[in-house]
Amino acid sequence: MNEVAKVIPLHGTGSGRDGAGRERAARARADNNRADTGAASSRSRHPSSYAEPTPPIPLLTPTESTAHPTTATEPSQIDDVKAKIVDTISETAEFVRRRLAGDYTVDEFGYDPHFADAVWLPLLRPLFDKWFRVEIKGIENIPDDGGALVVANHAGVIPVDALMTSVAVRDHHPAHRPLRMLAADMAFEMPGVGTIARKAGHTLACNPDAERLLRMGEVAAVFPEGFKGIGKPFSERYKLQRFGRGGFVSAALKTGAPIIPCSIVGSEEIYPKIGDITPLARLMGMPYFPVTPFFPHLGPLGLVPLPSKWYIEFGKPIYTDSYDAQASEDPMVLFELTDHVRETIQHTLYRLLAKRRNVFLG
Repeated sequence: MNEVAKVIPLHGTGSGRDGAGRERAARARADNNRADTGAASSRSRHPSSYAEPTPPIPLLTPTESTAHPTTATEPSQIDDVKAKIVDTISETAEFVRRRLAGDYTVDEFGYDPHFADAVWLPLLRPLFDKWFRVEIKGIENIPDDGGALVVANHAGVIPVDALMTSVAVRDHHPAHRPLRMLAADMAFEMPGVGTIARKAGHTLACNPDAERLLRMGEVAAVFPEGFKGIGKPFSERYKLQRFGRGGFVSAALKTGAPIIPCSIVGSEEIYPKIGDITPLARLMGMPYFPVTPFFPHLGPLGLVPLPSKWYIEFGKPIYTDSYDAQASEDPMVLFELTDHVRETIQHTLYRLLAKRRNVFLG
């Protein structure tokens, strides 16, 4: 240990003060040396007890995980819109070219597949996909080839259910088969409507046309309730009306085509019919003039269908090829098969309704 020599002043007070100052300075230096030696020794014995000062951490570090740069490989929304516009123009030009060149076919019923796929079905798809949000079940029960007869319930004041069923079969069946509907005479008597119906592949609801379609191997559809079903009041919703005299069963028996029961839920709520102006209907030559909560009070706005949630279920086929040739003329066979199809559809409707929690949300 260092020893500091002490000087004893002998003369004067001034030199004494200088000596005391030098003594204090020497002591301070000695204390600082001891403190530095102790700190260095402590750091050597416990390195973890001393940390070098680190620069402050920024609150936000621009790393790859936080940054979201727009890369050139990601298509922008503008590019998507441009691509859709280009595709639409190309498809329109191709459609016009084929129509002008006569590069399309029309069958004996007036069915124009080119018109139906390029014009008619694209108009219906937004209703099917976005407005009614149709869910389909059992579409595989329709055969991939050969004739078949789809029999469905009918409702909704306007036959929108028939249109949605045609989109379901064309777009969702594995073979994308067209659905040839058997419609009432009134549909073909209306200006414009009859022409579109023919081009879309539909024909009169009569046995000769039904048998011809089935023998041609087409999928036909019939709605046996007719105007009684589509025009019934909202209070009787999902209660099937009488299925006529079984004419559709006779056509299926004569051709050996299977019958596919089809149950549609959601169509009853698009135009809730709460009244009927009979004198006006007679004046206009219509089976009914409906009154809904929005029509005719709101005018054209009341024609917008309510966006109910739809379900379309195709049941198991009811085969008819095991019956003999005389079965199509037997009233008991016709009645039994008609009642069997009707009860199958009715029970399926009750089952679907029991699962539905909300008219508009499903």
